[in-house]
Amino acid sequence: MPGQINITTRIMLQHDHSSIPVVILCGGKGTRLREETEFRPKPIINVGDRPIVWHIMKSYAHYGFKNFILCLGYKGEVIRDYFINYDWNHTDIKIELGNKKVTKLGNSHSEEDWQISMINTGQETMTGGRLKRLIPHLKKSGSDIFFATYGDGVCDVNIKNVLDFHIGHGKLATVTAVRPASRFGELMIENNMVTHFKEKPQTAEGWINGGYFVLNRKVLDLIGNDDTVFEDQPLKTLSETGELGVYQHEGFWQCMDTYRELELLNKLYSSGNAKWKVW
Repeated sequence: MPGQINITTRIMLQHDHSSIPVVILCGGKGTRLREETEFRPKPIINVGDRPIVWHIMKSYAHYGFKNFILCLGYKGEVIRDYFINYDWNHTDIKIELGNKKVTKLGNSHSEEDWQISMINTGQETMTGGRLKRLIPHLKKSGSDIFFATYGDGVCDVNIKNVLDFHIGHGKLATVTAVRPASRFGELMIENNMVTHFKEKPQTAEGWINGGYFVLNRKVLDLIGNDDTVFEDQPLKTLSETGELGVYQHEGFWQCMDTYRELELLNKLYSSGNAKWKVW
C-alpha cells in the first residue's frame, strides 16, 4: 500500500463512486467446461440457485457498485433472456391470460436498483477487443475509471479497498493478485506418518491475475483491435511503463474453468462455506 496519500487523493476517496461502471467479460466459449457450455455461456451456469455472474455482481453491489456492463459474445442471448426475465422469475406475479396483463404482487428483490447494459462485443473477439468496444458506453458514465473482471471467478476481496488502493497510487491500472488453490491435497509428514491433511489449500507461494481490475479509460488506447488479448501486450506495456499497480489479496478466490471447479463451488455453496458470499 502507498505510504502517503496526498490531500487531493483523500478528497477523491471521500466522493461517491457508485456510478463507476463494472465491466464483466461474458463472451468467451468456455471450451474447458464443454459439458455445460455446449448450450449456454459459462457465466450463466449456476452456482447454487443463481448463475456465477450473478454472484460476481452481488459482490460488487454489496460495496455499492450497481452499474453493470456485460460484454456478451458466445450465446449472449441466454444471458439477455435471464436478466430480461429476472423480475418475473424472482417475484410473485399475477397473469391475466385474456389481455396478457402481468402484475407484480407487491414483493420485491434486492437487485431492483441494478442497472445492466448488455453489449454484444462479438463472437470471436478477444478480451482486449471486448473492452475496446465499450468506449462509447464507458464515456456515458462520466467516470474516468471503471472496474473490469471475468465472468467466471468469485472472490471475497473488498472492492472499496481495491478502489482506494488504485486512487492512492495514481497509476493507470490495478490488478488484483491472488494465490491459486493447489491442485492436490497438502500432507504434513512426521516420522514417516501423515500428521495432517489439508484438502487443496491455497498455495503459500506465487501470485496470479485474479481479475478484479480498476482501469483508467486511457488504458483502452493500448488496445489495438478485436484480436487484442488484454492479458498480453496491453498488460505487458502497463507493467513495463510502471503503470500497473497490484493489490495483493490473501483471501478466497476461485475460478470456474473446469467441471471439477464447478463442483467445488457448488459444494462450498451448499455446505454454507461460500466465502465469496459477502452480502
